[in-house]
Formats: sequence, C-alpha cells, structure tokens
Amino acid sequence: MEIMDVSDYVKTLDREGRLLADTAERAGLDAHVPACPGWRVTDLLRHTGSVHRWAAGYVLEGHLEPMPFPEAPELVGTELLAWFREGHADLVRALAGAPTDVQCWTFLPTAPPSPLAFWARRQAHETAIHRVDAEGALGGAFSPVEARFAEDGVDELLTGFHARPRSRVRTEEPRTMRIRAADTGAVWTVHLSPEPPRTVAGDLGPADCEIVGTAQWLYTALWNRQPLAGPEVTGDESLARLWIENAGI
Repeated sequence: MEIMDVSDYVKTLDREGRLLADTAERAGLDAHVPACPGWRVTDLLRHTGSVHRWAAGYVLEGHLEPMPFPEAPELVGTELLAWFREGHADLVRALAGAPTDVQCWTFLPTAPPSPLAFWARRQAHETAIHRVDAEGALGGAFSPVEARFAEDGVDELLTGFHARPRSRVRTEEPRTMRIRAADTGAVWTVHLSPEPPRTVAGDLGPADCEIVGTAQWLYTALWNRQPLAGPEVTGDESLARLWIENAGI
C-alpha cells in the first residue's frame, strides 16, 4: 500500500498528542489503564513522553545506531503533564522541520521510503494507540481516526512489527489469516507457521480465519485495544485467540 505523506503523519501526531494529554488530564493521573495491565495514566505519560524524546533524538542528531531509551523524570501531576506536552511539541517541530533526506537509524524490516517518513509514521501511530489507552482509562468510546490512517496502522503492525523475528504469533502447522478493511477495501493475507508471520497484500487463496471490519475497528482490535471477537471473526477462531494471546508489542 502507498503510505501517507510525512506532513499528514505530523498533523496526525500533533492532534493525537494533544488529545492524549487532554484525555489523561480528564481521566486523572492515578486512573488505571485497562489495555496496559499494571499501568496508571502516570505510567502512560512517562512512557509516551520518553518515546517522543527518543524518536526526536534520532531525527535531530542523526544517530545511525540504536540509542538507549531515556528515563522519564520523577514528576507528578501538572508537572508531568507539562513535561509530556513539551516533549510532544518538540517532536512535532523536529519532524516538521527536518530535511527530507535526513539519515538515521530505523527498526522495522519493511519501512517507509525514508528515515523521516519512518519516524513520522511510527510516532503518529505510537501516539494514536496510547491516546486510545488514555480514553480507556477515562471510559467511554474511542475518538475516531481517519480510515486511511487506521489502514496504514494495520499495515505497519502486520508487515512491520510482526515481520520481525521476535513476533510470537506462530503456529506449528501452516495456517492463514485474512484481514479485510470493509470500508477502505484493503486486504492482507497473513501466513502463519513456526517462523515469523509473512504478510502480503491482497486476497490470495483460501484462509483458515477471516477478520473483517472497518479500518478503525481493525486498528484498535489488532493492537488489542478492544476484543478481537464477534461476527467480525469467521472460520477458525483459535487463530484470533492466538493473536490476542501473543501479538502484544
């Protein structure tokens, strides 16, 4: 699939980070985060704020090797929220102002055409998913994401994260999952085996399990932010359970 423009990712990152902070403030920093067992909203802000600073470092300083993940300061309350907002704004500025040919380290096997596009894409989705986590802590429905962006996030998850050797989504015998976005028309065929999953675009042959939903539903369900179950799942439901149990990033 064709990825989005860097400017579109940056706009989404900007919006999602602001919404995450506002939602966290409304939920309260001591609220539990249902999608992240053991975490409170404080942990969510500390983690995402550190990720933002880590990512900005690659873009601004051009590191070509992995860098240590920064420790978040021991801040609480309004000071923690201000620290998160500052790091998020700095990341947005770094990505918006970086030269298109910046060279730096990236970490997924199937990446966008440039390091800048990689980091803009990765941080937009990192922030959007953790915004969903903040809304889970607050309770109620998730705010919508644009269908094209949600489709892009499903693609990054399937062809990027779960193409890595560390993916635990494996089966003893070859099996196939079909993922279908009903609103955008995107289709992925995921080949499971004792090796890391191999995902290809398109409706390629029969599938043991098919998962069909809107791009936004697939985005949150495949990231395990809502149940991967119900009428959207047909065929061998054990493969959906395998995903739930083993697909955590």
